[in-house]
Amino acid sequence: MASIEMYYRDFCGFCARAEQLLSSKGVDVQRINIWEVDGAKEEMVQRSGGRTTVPQIFIDGRHIGGSDDLFNLDFQGKLDALLGG
Repeated sequence: MASIEMYYRDFCGFCARAEQLLSSKGVDVQRINIWEVDGAKEEMVQRSGGRTTVPQIFIDGRHIGGSDDLFNLDFQGKLDALLGG
C-alpha cells in the first residue's frame, strides 16, 4: 500500500473531501496540520513547488496536488494504481 501524506488545516471542506475519497479507497492518510505542526506550512510550500493552499497531497513522496487534482486522478482511473490497488 502507498504512503500518503496530506497537509491540511481544520475547517477546510476541500481537505475533508479529499480525506473522504482516500478513506473510501481503504488507505491510511498521514495528516499534517499546517496550523499545529511547527514549520509544516513552509515544508508544504517547499515540497509542493510553491503551492500555499490546502490540502496538498503526496503519494509515495510524489506531489499529487490538491483536492481537485486528486478527484481528477480518480475520475481518469489513475488513482487506484497510485494507491497500489
